[in-house]
Amino acid sequence: MVSNLMKYISTRGNAPAKTFTEILLGGLAPDGGLYLPEKYPQVTRAELDAWRNLSYAELAFAVLSKFADDIPADDLKRIIDKTYTPAVYCNTRTGSNARDITPLRTLEPGLHILELSNGPTLAFKDMAMQLLGNLFEYALDKQHDELNILGATSGDTGSAAEYAMRGKRGIRVFMLSPLGKMSRFQTAQMFSLQDPNVFNIAIRGVFDDAQDIVKAVSNDHAFKARHKIGTVNSINLARVSAQVVYYFKGYFAATKSNDEQVAFSVPSGNFGNICAGHIARMMGLPIGQLILATNENDVLDEFFRTGAYRPRGADHTYHTSSPSMDISKASNFERFMFDLVGRDAAKVRELWSKVEAPKAGNPLSGKLDAELTPGGAFDIKGTPYWDALPQFHLASGKSCHADRIKTIRELWEEYGVMIDTHTADGLKVGLEQRRPSLPLICLETAQPAKFEDTIREALGREPERPARLEGIENLPQRVVVMVADVHAVKDFITQNTTG
Repeated sequence: MVSNLMKYISTRGNAPAKTFTEILLGGLAPDGGLYLPEKYPQVTRAELDAWRNLSYAELAFAVLSKFADDIPADDLKRIIDKTYTPAVYCNTRTGSNARDITPLRTLEPGLHILELSNGPTLAFKDMAMQLLGNLFEYALDKQHDELNILGATSGDTGSAAEYAMRGKRGIRVFMLSPLGKMSRFQTAQMFSLQDPNVFNIAIRGVFDDAQDIVKAVSNDHAFKARHKIGTVNSINLARVSAQVVYYFKGYFAATKSNDEQVAFSVPSGNFGNICAGHIARMMGLPIGQLILATNENDVLDEFFRTGAYRPRGADHTYHTSSPSMDISKASNFERFMFDLVGRDAAKVRELWSKVEAPKAGNPLSGKLDAELTPGGAFDIKGTPYWDALPQFHLASGKSCHADRIKTIRELWEEYGVMIDTHTADGLKVGLEQRRPSLPLICLETAQPAKFEDTIREALGREPERPARLEGIENLPQRVVVMVADVHAVKDFITQNTTG
C-alpha cells in the first residue's frame, strides 16, 4: 500500500514528504532543504549474512529496494542489471577483475583501496551516475515527460553526468564548471562531447559559484517548473543512495565475518561521498570509523576538529592538484547536520540562515562564535551537538600538494600501484587517522590518467589511459563561457529548451 512506502523529508522541515520517484527528478526540496529518508532503512544481521556473496548488481538491488520502494521490483531489477555490467565498467587495469565492478585492491593485510573508477569517465561518479541516467529515462517514459538537468561540477560530476545522459530521450544536460579550474583531461572529457542534448557552461569563478547558481535556479520554483529543471549533483538523494551500495560491497570484500568492523577513508569536498557512508552506517553496516580527507580547502576538516563551519568565498578557495575537492561550501553537509542536531529542522534552518547570509567582509577574519558572523558561519563548540559528534565515529584530516606527491611516489615504489591525487589525499589522511584495530579501506576517486601533470611530477612518467581516450585533449571543444550570473544562465536555458 502507498502508506507503507518510504517517505522522504526535507532537512528544513517545510516541504511535504514525498516518495523516491517524486524526489528523483527534482533535486532540492521546495523549502531549499535536502531530502533524507523519514527513517533510515535498517539492515538486519540476517540480511548482511545473505548479502555477503552477492554480485554487485544483486547487492545494488537489495540495498536500493529499501530506498526506491515505489518502483516495481521487476522494473528496478531490470534497470540495475542494465547498469552494473562488465561492459559498462570495463576495467583494463592489471590485477583487477572487471566482473567485480568495484574490485578491492589489497596493498597489505588491513590496507585496501576500493576501485570505483572503472566506468566510462574513469571516476567514482560513474558508479551512481550511470544508474541515475537509466532511472531518469525510466521515470520520464512513465510520465511521458522531459527533463532539463542543471548541474555544477568541480571536475568529475560533469563528465559522468554527460556520459550517462548523452542520447537519452527527453533529457538535456546543462553543466556548469569553473573556467580553467579542472585538469585538461577533465575539461576535454566534457567539452569534447558534441551531443546536441549536452550544453557545457564555463563560469568565471570557482565551483561554489556554479553550485550557488544551481541552487538559486532550483529555488525559483516558477522557473524550475516551467523549464522542468532537475539535478544530478549529490544534492539529489537518488545519487547518494546509489553510492551507499559500494560501502556494503567494500565491507564484504575486506572482511570475512559480519562481526568485524572497518574504517573507510573518503576524499571529500562536498560531503556527498562520505554522506553515503554515513547513511550506510546508520542503516547498520558495521563501520567503526569514517575518515574524511580534504585538500587545502579544509572547511570540513576544520569543522570536525573545531566545531566551526566557515564556508569561504571565491578569493579563499584554492586551486589545487586535487581539483575535484576545490570546494568551500559543502552542500551535503546539511544532511549530516540534520542528523547531528537530532533531526530538528528548526535548528537546521537557524544554522543555515547564518551560512546563507550575505557575506560582508573577509570570511577568514574575526573571532568566530555561535552568532552570525560576517563570514556566514556557525560554531557548535560548547553545545550538546558538539558532545554528540563522537557517536557518529567521524575523523578528519587535511592533505596538501607535497603530501599527495609523497603518497603517490611511496605507493608506486612500495606496491607498484599508481593512484590519482584525490585518492592520495584519502590514503594520507586515512593512515594518519585510522584506529589501529580497524582494517582501512580507502575509496578511490579517479584513475591517474585524469591528472597526468601531477603524476608526471611525482613519478617522472606518464599514467596509462584507455586507448579510447588517447588524444582527447586535441578534439574540438563545445562550450559557452559566462560570468557567474544566475540570470545569464537562466536566459541560456530558456533559449535552448522548448519548455
